[in-house]
Amino acid sequence: MTQTRILCVDDERNVLRALERIFLDEDYEILTASSGEEGLEMLSGAGEVQVVVSDFRMPGMNGVEFLKEVFKSHPETIRIVLSGYADTAAVVSAINEGKIYKFIPKPWNDDELKMTVAKALETFSIQRRNDQLAEELKRKNQELCELNAHLEQMANQCNCDFMAQHRSLVHAAKILEQLPFGVLSLDDQGVLRQMNREAALMLRLDEKEALGQKLPLALPVPLAALARELSGGEAAHTVQAEGGRLQVQAFRWSEAGDAGVVLTLTKG
Repeated sequence: MTQTRILCVDDERNVLRALERIFLDEDYEILTASSGEEGLEMLSGAGEVQVVVSDFRMPGMNGVEFLKEVFKSHPETIRIVLSGYADTAAVVSAINEGKIYKFIPKPWNDDELKMTVAKALETFSIQRRNDQLAEELKRKNQELCELNAHLEQMANQCNCDFMAQHRSLVHAAKILEQLPFGVLSLDDQGVLRQMNREAALMLRLDEKEALGQKLPLALPVPLAALARELSGGEAAHTVQAEGGRLQVQAFRWSEAGDAGVVLTLTKG
């Protein structure tokens, strides 16, 4: 747990002792300095100081000048100024310069001073929590931006890969349709998976109706019987089909757990 530290700055020793007595019953570490210069030196080496209470009228650096320096080096520290009534106008006009949280006139009321310090500590805690939340939000936003960028990159890559594969398939299909001989593809279950236009013309088949059909429904009976015979590997044979005599060549294929046979058809 962070130690609560309050720095009291006044050039009068009896005032500092009075301030120390006010907070005897509180779980605060009270630091004291007799000048603004000494207060700045103490701030630089005392660890985190949540609240600074400073007198206004001091020789050399006055309270507002001191608190302006505190704001520059420790902007999170809550700053309170004490002053006699004679200095009220000067202090009020300078409050914004030192980003002062509260002005307390001398002589002060002990209970009011304790309440003011307690509220200052609460304000410090709220500010610190807000800073932590802002930092966490910034970090989360950064992580989200990085994740979005990564996902976008992956999506673009996948899209590029998909488009490349799609173009390759379209290109291959166009080439298949332009071949001067028939091409059929059957899987290991005897289902017709592919047939080019030349094969459909040779066999006088409707490509849409034949694709997805299983032997012998997919092909003429003689060719279906031959396909079974040739499905074991590379081989060649002649068969009589509706379009005449056909030379049939079989090629076995297997890839990534998938397998089947490709048949090429030529007239003759």
